[in-house]
Amino acid sequence: MTLKAAAKRILRNAAIRGGLEAVALSNAGALWPSAAGRGVIFTLHHVRPAQADAYQPNALLSVTPQFLDQAIEVSLQAGLVPVALEDLPALLADPKDSRRFVCFTLDDGYRNNAEHAAPVFRKHGVPYTIFICKGFVDRTHSLWWETAEQLTRDKDALVFDFGNGPEALAIRDVAGKQAAIERLSGFVQTVEEDKAVARLDAAARENGIEPLSIVERLVMDQHELRDLARDPLARFGAHTLTHVNLKRIEAERLRREIFGSIDAVESYVGSKPTSLAYPYGYATAVGEREFAATAEAGLKIAVTTQPGVLNVSNLERPTAFNRVSLNGLYQRKRYVRALISGIPFKLM
Repeated sequence: MTLKAAAKRILRNAAIRGGLEAVALSNAGALWPSAAGRGVIFTLHHVRPAQADAYQPNALLSVTPQFLDQAIEVSLQAGLVPVALEDLPALLADPKDSRRFVCFTLDDGYRNNAEHAAPVFRKHGVPYTIFICKGFVDRTHSLWWETAEQLTRDKDALVFDFGNGPEALAIRDVAGKQAAIERLSGFVQTVEEDKAVARLDAAARENGIEPLSIVERLVMDQHELRDLARDPLARFGAHTLTHVNLKRIEAERLRREIFGSIDAVESYVGSKPTSLAYPYGYATAVGEREFAATAEAGLKIAVTTQPGVLNVSNLERPTAFNRVSLNGLYQRKRYVRALISGIPFKLM
């Protein structure tokens, strides 16, 4: 099972890279210009210098400042107009405006967004939106994927209870560590999430790791957010209270997660957010119920992580916009050009 999972991951990454190479090198975008739609919303998480460690299980969530700079340059060269996410619905609704747009968004509120990403955006005069989770800012909820990485990094073995009693995991090499990460991730995504994360946090503490210290190290606090809010290019959106998979919770909690997050962001930065990013954002984490709940909260726009370019048809469901990941595993200028072309999403 472990070998199958590893092989599947390697083949998937190779297929994605091969597809991006094919689109980039064939200049297919010039042959199929309509595939590009009206532009793109990019998703980022960490923006920081390259990590030298060979074990980087969350590498897809991290790009370098240099790559962000390249992505902006490629977007501008392609004729895309950088705009704030919250302005996008009105711009797309204007029948006299045929421009193509690009929006840059960053999830979770990492400190490196202010340290490394903001200067790049300022260099180009590009607006950006950071989505804030109250539980991270207040240090009440852990970043379970970061906890799992730390827990598997410096150990040769790990004992964890996946539900059938304590089980020993061999994590002596990178392959073993990656397999453990995949099992822990699957556990969080299949068991009741709060309980699964609590069990992971407990295992970390048993191994001398404090999960909330990881949050403290990585995520901006309310004072840093207020400071960053002075940047006229910075915008802030909601990202729920606890970063839970919204599709797996009851309706009343869903409402609290959305409305409470809106109130929290306003208290941090001094203005009420008009946008939201759904935690995880893939199809098993957000659907019609969540789109309706976000619309009920009065937000102008909400975004998933399901890939696709912008189109006027997005206005039919403004709380269900697609985004395109600037994935840390594929940091090449030509890949950005391929993504902007929209062709990869036509072929999926």
